[in-house]
Amino acid sequence: MTDIFIEGGRTLIGSEFVETSLSVSGTDIAQVDASRGRARLAIDARDLLVLPGIVDLHGDAFERQMMPRAGVDFPIDVALADSDRQAISNGITTVFHATTCSWEPGLRSADNARSLMEAIERQRPQFAADTRFHLRHETYNLDAETEMSHWLAEGRVDLFAFNDHMDGVVADISNPRKRNRMVERTGLSSEDFDRLVGHIVSRAADVPASVSRLAAVARSAEVRMLSHDDATPAMRTEFRALGADIAEFPINEETARAAANHGDAIVYGAPNVVRGGSHTGWTRASDMIAKGLCSVLASDYYYPAQLLAAFRLAADGVLPLAKAWDLVSAGPARATGLADRGVLAAGRRADILLVDDTVALRPRPVAVISGGKLVHLTDATRLLPAAAVPREAVVVA
Repeated sequence: MTDIFIEGGRTLIGSEFVETSLSVSGTDIAQVDASRGRARLAIDARDLLVLPGIVDLHGDAFERQMMPRAGVDFPIDVALADSDRQAISNGITTVFHATTCSWEPGLRSADNARSLMEAIERQRPQFAADTRFHLRHETYNLDAETEMSHWLAEGRVDLFAFNDHMDGVVADISNPRKRNRMVERTGLSSEDFDRLVGHIVSRAADVPASVSRLAAVARSAEVRMLSHDDATPAMRTEFRALGADIAEFPINEETARAAANHGDAIVYGAPNVVRGGSHTGWTRASDMIAKGLCSVLASDYYYPAQLLAAFRLAADGVLPLAKAWDLVSAGPARATGLADRGVLAAGRRADILLVDDTVALRPRPVAVISGGKLVHLTDATRLLPAAAVPREAVVVA
């Protein structure tokens, strides 16, 4: 692996930006305030920001690569390769593909979740980003419990989330636009979709015991758990008792505050920040951040959002950039137990992002280093001439 030297740059060290240089050796940062030494590859980072790579613990934008239009499928390997390029080009060096395992057939079915998991495992060595599997279990998907238990026990799941969208599905059935979208996604006829929903709802009494059993398997396997769209402090308390100490998108301040009071990680969507509010009309993420009720921003459904959100928070005076960056790098690294990344320090994984911030609110990634490899470069003039390497003396007998 080629050693890399990053010359100059306003580098985020701890909570401050410092003009310094970094050296990378192997997969790790070798030294801060370094000299070039014998590094063959050097990048001029002067006038750029040098930041830890983004960690995305919940991103499902890959679904659009799999099914860009309702009923139009593309091969999973092609979709994942394209998603990897999108993630890296937006500074995401660690990505958890948030894969829904639902009672629905089609895009979010258990069969598709299995195929995605297997494809990630198969293609992982080819990806530029460190790519992991975030399994989003729709709790009414009782038929998949046994198989998911095996996945958890076998160490094939990196994050495990409990989702319950059943109330929303039942409510949306009477909304023609939303209903049509759901039916198209499943590939069922309208009548068959109604019959399926009726069957799933009829098994509601069996859901709590299933959730408890799966949580016990996840705890035994030491898989970190999340609960999704917690609606009340009581709901957050119930999931925390099961071991789910990451609150993903709590839908009101009361629930987010209850999570914060117990030290839970709190996740909101970065698109919410960029757009100035939730597309569902729920909690405004910037307000939660200003109140100290958010520790992680995820890409959710749009890979550019984390990078844009950090700069938006700084521009709006919600947080200084160093603290805003914590929400997209060190914060999600802590929440997912990845202690080797999220900060720029000797001995940490060399996930590094060089950003041109000259245009307000439009940060532009210039170079991305992932696990010690230069995997993205938009400006070749930033490459410095090769260092001269002294020839070894030749001994004549």
